[in-house]
Amino acid sequence: MENGQQLRGYSALPAREIREKAGVLILPAWMGIDDHAKEAALSLAKMGYHAFVADIYGEGKYPKNMEEAGKMAGYYKKNIGEYHKRIQAALDQLIKAGADPNRIVVIGYCFGGTGAIEAARMNMAVKGVVSFHGGLGRDAARAIQTIAPKVLVLHGADDPYVPADEVATFQQEMRDGKADWQMIYYAGAVHAFSDPYAGSDNSKGAAYNAKAASRSWEHMLVFLKEVLK
Repeated sequence: MENGQQLRGYSALPAREIREKAGVLILPAWMGIDDHAKEAALSLAKMGYHAFVADIYGEGKYPKNMEEAGKMAGYYKKNIGEYHKRIQAALDQLIKAGADPNRIVVIGYCFGGTGAIEAARMNMAVKGVVSFHGGLGRDAARAIQTIAPKVLVLHGADDPYVPADEVATFQQEMRDGKADWQMIYYAGAVHAFSDPYAGSDNSKGAAYNAKAASRSWEHMLVFLKEVLK
């Protein structure tokens, strides 16, 4: 429950405990909790992580199509403070489910990737964040503060939804915020490259890329081992 709204996240408990109950919060893409996010949670749980997929929209407010999803995700991007509250509520739930509050990483896909970066911008109590093909934009009026969580951005080199100037501005923000950040580009990959349900037509701007999906997952796992050691 957050601000009177019932939220129903998806929890995956670890098959075996590792790294003193390390946890991973997963922020889903704009359609809300989907099979891609659930599968990621189950895979992480098999490795020993506490995993939790956040419900950002809330019961009774789930989008029925991409048009509705775009409007709802747009609301949270515009009212970024509301997005922060929903992310924090999910973090609290991950901890209640058994994760060590001192060993948590936030990962996110597309809209959720934007949320992961917001968790770093707000210095939420996490060790690091990982954005899979997430938006990198930020209201220029917002002050840049020192960024404590480590940041990993996994980015499609041909993503049409994240223009070059947005990338450049983001990278300068990371420098100004004295962040420990990494950004990895995947050749031939567009938006949603890690989602096997995104189709295979790059001309649509969003499509699955098996090589980029595999590489980005492995890069994330290396990052988790580093920041949660």
